Amino acid sequence: MSQSVFLTGAAGFVGSGVMRRLVADGVSVKAAVRSGPDRVEDGVCTVRFDSFEAADWREHLVGVDSVVHCAARVHVMNDTETDPLAAFRKVNVEGTLHLARQAAEAGVRRFVFISSIKVNGEGTQPGKSYTADDHPEPSDPYGVSKMEAEQGLRELASHKAMEVVIIRPVLVYGPGVKANFLNMMRWLDKGIPLPFGAINNARSLVSLDNLVDLIATARVHPQAANQTFLVSDGEDLSTTQLLRRMAKALGKSARLLPVPSWMLRCAANLLGKRSLSQRLCGSLSVDIGKTRSLLQWTPPVSVDSALELAAKYYMEHEKQ
Repeated sequence: MSQSVFLTGAAGFVGSGVMRRLVADGVSVKAAVRSGPDRVEDGVCTVRFDSFEAADWREHLVGVDSVVHCAARVHVMNDTETDPLAAFRKVNVEGTLHLARQAAEAGVRRFVFISSIKVNGEGTQPGKSYTADDHPEPSDPYGVSKMEAEQGLRELASHKAMEVVIIRPVLVYGPGVKANFLNMMRWLDKGIPLPFGAINNARSLVSLDNLVDLIATARVHPQAANQTFLVSDGEDLSTTQLLRRMAKALGKSARLLPVPSWMLRCAANLLGKRSLSQRLCGSLSVDIGKTRSLLQWTPPVSVDSALELAAKYYMEHEKQ
């Protein structure tokens, strides 16, 4: 039986990875891309739109088996919106539910929503991990908007035939990654001394390949229906370990100074960078036991292999 997927966010980091995987698997893909010059995979039907939350998707959803919804207003460090929560809700809640309602009416079987670990919260205590069934505790507008979208989707699924699958990734990295992860690679490549040689936290990460593999699995697995899953590489790293292993993947030696975590936190707080210090020094660990057992899923790519792929891409395309 042929399968057809409606994919949103197809020009983004995660969405483009999902698109490549679906095409490789022989799945027919309709890719929603904001109007503009963005180019998608050859052979993919492109659906252009201007306003996600107001678009009429109905004709494009006819005959579609499943929706994979990657598009979102993403978390930004220095938001200039006067009301950030309203801006996030417009796209992440209203836009998501607008698409989901039209999908349900069109007879789409399954709606896969890419949420965020920020629904769980911003960090875990040593020795503890978030689980998929924990009570949500989002602390920023982005996390709140993702939680509200999840709630709306569950309510929709409760009285429609369409199944909903929610996936909450941790930090995603891989070839072409941007932002802080790209900056980290540049610092290591240039041999810049970094004061992160004595951080004993535990951070869960997920490579793009592992996340995409879980999305592909959850899209069709019978046991995924109306479930929420956390996803990671299955191995937690401290910030210090991550830097050392990333440097190795780059063929470099990490120049890490053993500055105590408490000193880094104090300095960050004085500079108004509390959230940055949490990401560098704090823990955020997830338990993917439910994902493993319910879907019989194991991350197919190891951390070191994934870091090598990211490093290879950086050296070939991003190195300055």
